[in-house]
Amino acid sequence: MTCWFEGPLAAFDTETTGVDVENDRIVSAAVVVQDAPGARPRVCRWLVNPGVPVPAAATRVHGLSEGHLQRNGRWPAPVMYEIAESLAEQARIGRPVVVMNAPFDLTLLDRELRRHRASSLHRWFERTPLLVLDPLVLDKHLDRYRKGRRTLTDLCAHYGVSLEEAHDAAADAVAALEVTRAVGQRFASRLERLSPGELHTLQAVWHAAQARGLQAWFARSGTEEAVDPAWPLRPDLPAAA
Repeated sequence: MTCWFEGPLAAFDTETTGVDVENDRIVSAAVVVQDAPGARPRVCRWLVNPGVPVPAAATRVHGLSEGHLQRNGRWPAPVMYEIAESLAEQARIGRPVVVMNAPFDLTLLDRELRRHRASSLHRWFERTPLLVLDPLVLDKHLDRYRKGRRTLTDLCAHYGVSLEEAHDAAADAVAALEVTRAVGQRFASRLERLSPGELHTLQAVWHAAQARGLQAWFARSGTEEAVDPAWPLRPDLPAAA
């Protein structure tokens, strides 16, 4: 029987105006599908005119200027619908979706759907849940004592995955997918008997434990930053009193 890391996988990634999932916007996104290890991935890309200023700091990261997005990007409402439909299609056929640091990208997509479609990401997965594989959560759990940073670039270097055109949504999605396959292969004895559904559930538990550990570290160092334990999607902010 084929293990999940040897079978079909998809991946999703975004580039954004910043790192605030509640207020920043998606400027580009990609969903890639790979039928087997080594197979040529099929790529679907979106370019978005977010309708808000694009900070220079964000442009320096992904190379997408406000002017370029105004000239070439599409309005967010139809794009967010198409992205959600693409992810829902992966769910319907049972294909796991790799999302590096899933609470960031999926929460941003959810907030964009609420903003532009008066909907939410949950609507697309009411009947068939999305099966998410997060290489950040997997790597932190399976190799928890390794020192150093764990950005996508760092994980690519550690697992021997090529990353060209970093901070391009499609390139990052492909790299995250390849890292996830590499994690599966390296830790096959611990992962090969788990189904994607079982692994999805376990990652929620692992991420929550990782968040508690990071929160405790922040407390010891005097940092007031809050760490959200929710995975793969952060809950709504509580309504104002």
